[in-house]
Amino acid sequence: MIRLVLIVLLASSTATAQHNSHDHSASGQNMAVPKEPGQGAFASIAEIVALLRADPDTNWSRVDIAGLRQHLIDMDDLIMHAEASVEQVPNGVMFRVGLTGPGGEAVRRMVPAHAPALAIETGWSSVAEIGRNEVTWTVTSSDEVDVIRALGFFGLMAVGGHHQAHHLGMAAGKMVH
Repeated sequence: MIRLVLIVLLASSTATAQHNSHDHSASGQNMAVPKEPGQGAFASIAEIVALLRADPDTNWSRVDIAGLRQHLIDMDDLIMHAEASVEQVPNGVMFRVGLTGPGGEAVRRMVPAHAPALAIETGWSSVAEIGRNEVTWTVTSSDEVDVIRALGFFGLMAVGGHHQAHHLGMAAGKMVH
């Protein structure tokens, strides 16, 4: 019993000493520092804040981190809670995405904004219409029908290299989409 107590005390004392010897800067240490600062939305905001702080031309009176946070919440709500039904149409698909429930407002804000960005980046036809209870989004292409159908609603929402620039612009108060 005494031996067990000594082992626990020694382990606790060693862990405390190691913890106390580290600072958050990790300067002068040969230890690798993690690159991911935590949960995804937090990591996105941390990256944007670092970019804004490094840019001497940042107009701090226009910075809107709260707006970026709301958009990241919308992204999560859309991916986790939106309900999309799919119907095959000639050369593509048509989605009906409900505007009720936790994902409804995210759908209302994001799908109509993303549809033209998808068309620009891919050359596909991408048309979203907001109805009373749903957004109808039709995506078609004469030569990439299989890709469109395979990606489905959530894959198509993720297509494009514009997301990062969109987040930076949103946080800097320069653009919405």
